[in-house]
Amino acid sequence: MKLRVCHIITQLELGGAQQNTLYTLSHLDSNRFDVSLICGAGGFLDEEAKRGNWPTFFVSSLVRLIRPIQDLLALLSLYRLLRQQKPHIVHTHSSKAGILGRIAAYLAGVPVIIHTFHGFGFTPKQAPGLRKIFIALEKFCALLSIHLIFVSEDNRTEAAELGIGRRTPNSLIRSGIVFQRAAKSRVRQELGISSKAWVVVSIGNFKLQKNPMDLVRVASEVLKKKANTHFILVGDGELRPSVETWCQEQGIGASIHFVGWRQDIPEILAAANGFLLTSLWEGLPRALVEASAAQLPCVAYGVNGVKDILQDGQTGFLILPGDVSSAAEKIVWLQDHPEEGRRLGQAAARRVGDEFNIDRMVHQQEELYNDLYENVPLKDYYESRWNVAK
Repeated sequence: MKLRVCHIITQLELGGAQQNTLYTLSHLDSNRFDVSLICGAGGFLDEEAKRGNWPTFFVSSLVRLIRPIQDLLALLSLYRLLRQQKPHIVHTHSSKAGILGRIAAYLAGVPVIIHTFHGFGFTPKQAPGLRKIFIALEKFCALLSIHLIFVSEDNRTEAAELGIGRRTPNSLIRSGIVFQRAAKSRVRQELGISSKAWVVVSIGNFKLQKNPMDLVRVASEVLKKKANTHFILVGDGELRPSVETWCQEQGIGASIHFVGWRQDIPEILAAANGFLLTSLWEGLPRALVEASAAQLPCVAYGVNGVKDILQDGQTGFLILPGDVSSAAEKIVWLQDHPEEGRRLGQAAARRVGDEFNIDRMVHQQEELYNDLYENVPLKDYYESRWNVAK
């Protein structure tokens, strides 16, 4: 008997959670699993999902922002879809889909409900009251879950400290990447960057979490000492216009390249000498894993998730969040010490190794799905009620 597995995610933005969900859907053993996807509409990866060999259901009311009426409509739509599909397993991702999806799955009587924390919906920058509400929702939804998956030890520790999932089994399954390195790159030529320039790459949404203003502040500090440095910023979002305007006002626009969302990340990384990340919080930053695998020396704010990847002074440099000057100093140091930087990059590549292999991630999920369904309480009742054995 094949297990029917339905993944639910808020929107298919170009991010680690979304890319890994699509990879999982396309690589789960088709002899053992029938898969489907439910998500909100309007994401960068919507067309890729439509091309997949699985049914995809777009729920227009499933959006990232808090919209009570839309959220209620999304909950009802999710419930109806799950009652129609009758999956053995629902696996939710991202905060909004994680809350609404698990409630809908519980109400629909889905036997196995799993959630992956790719990060938390509550953040350090939220108002205390709102943060408490989100934590309470996560505690409640953990009670509806059969199993929780964390992508970083830091997130697992934080959840335990907050009492999230205290009675729910959990496991660590890394958010994997496809290990590929571009032998050559035309990115420098495309952007008009000299072959002798020192290039720093950063990848991420232009939103508060990724803290793009600190990226360009670091760039400004570096350019005062190393004028032949270029920064390639991959991504887009609500803060991009203000960040670009600031760069122009500071007179550094010619050295900062805003390239939007790109799918040729291996080529982008192959054009670089270093990687910079200034996130204020993280689950597990996929871009940092990719940069480490590409043997780039990395400088990153030492927030949750990042510390699972970088070891300060051994595989990269961890900086206190907000310390723009120290981040700039490390970028300058790497330029002045190329051999040491090369060793850091090689050590980072060894660190991520097989642990972050995306096929290993899929295999771990396959085994988890089987184990959880085989041992689900009242399995015979569910099979009778849902007629899932036919």
